[in-house]
This record gives sequence, C-alpha cells and structure tokens, in this order.
Amino acid sequence: MKEIVQDGAAVLREVARPVPEGLFGSAELAQIIEDMETSLDPELEGVALAAPQIGVPYRIFIVRKDRILPPPNAPRSGASGELPAKQEVLAPQVEIYINPEIIKTSRRRAKVDEGCLSVRGVYGTTKRRERVTMRARRLDGSRLERGGGGVMAQIFEHEIDHLNGVLFTDHAEHLIPITHAPTA
Repeated sequence: MKEIVQDGAAVLREVARPVPEGLFGSAELAQIIEDMETSLDPELEGVALAAPQIGVPYRIFIVRKDRILPPPNAPRSGASGELPAKQEVLAPQVEIYINPEIIKTSRRRAKVDEGCLSVRGVYGTTKRRERVTMRARRLDGSRLERGGGGVMAQIFEHEIDHLNGVLFTDHAEHLIPITHAPTA
C-alpha cells in the first residue's frame, strides 16, 4: 500500500500529466489504479483519491461510490427512525476517471464542508458548483461522460483541483483543526 502524501509534498502542487495513450489497458496503469484503491480502502472517511496523493503525477482519480450512497437499510423519511438490527455492508464500488475534464457546470454554487486525506485534521467550508459534468476515460481507454450533483459535484471539483496542484485549503473559509481520538 502506498502512503497518502501530505501537504508540503511537491507532487501535490504540480499540474498532473495526462496519461499517455500507450498506458491504456496496460499492467502499469492497472497497478497505479490498484495502488490508489488499496491506499484509499482503509481511509473510512475518504470518498475519493487523486493519483498525486500517492505520489503519481498522472491525471487520474477514483471515487468510492459505496461510501457516498446511503446504506441500503437506512430508514427512509417517515420511518420510525430506528436503525435496522443489522446494517448491510456495501461491497467497494470504485469509479475510475482517467484524464478527466469538466465539460459543464451549473452557475449555482453552494457552501459545503470539506476535508482532505492529504491535509489531515483540517476542515473548512468551500464553495462548489451544484452540478458538474465530467468527460474522462476508463482503464481500457474507452470514454465516459458522467454528471453529478451535490456530493458528486463536490468530489469532481475537489479531485480536479488535486490534478491542477490546488488544495481545498487554498480557497476554503473557516478552517478548523479537528483532532481525532487515538485508537487502541
């Protein structure tokens, strides 16, 4: 597992390079994606990770969709409010975005709380677009276009910022440090 690099590492401030055509479908590109997945997996608060965050200067990010979806047995509005006796654990659902570009955004922005695995223990408020549409490529080189609102739009903008050498703390307001309790 590769360690997630922290603020101060040069790779986080560089503009990441596009993945070359010859890498699509290769074992090398598959290994980079696997390294990203294994680095993100134990980070339970992490919903996405950009390649520069593991020291790889390519324009790639992944999203753990299972961590942003409501649990399948979560009570719905109007329900009793009690949690089900047994919560179903979702299997990892990883979306891969290679050489992504934002092709459309809403005009409206919303203030959202934000943190980052490369700026541990610091949270703040950012303004993000309410809707974002991305164009990217998959591991095999095929093309995809995906729109998202709310949390997905926030993730898309946050990860594109990483690929452009920008950290959320560069434009966040009300930055606050939060210390997590030590684990035994």
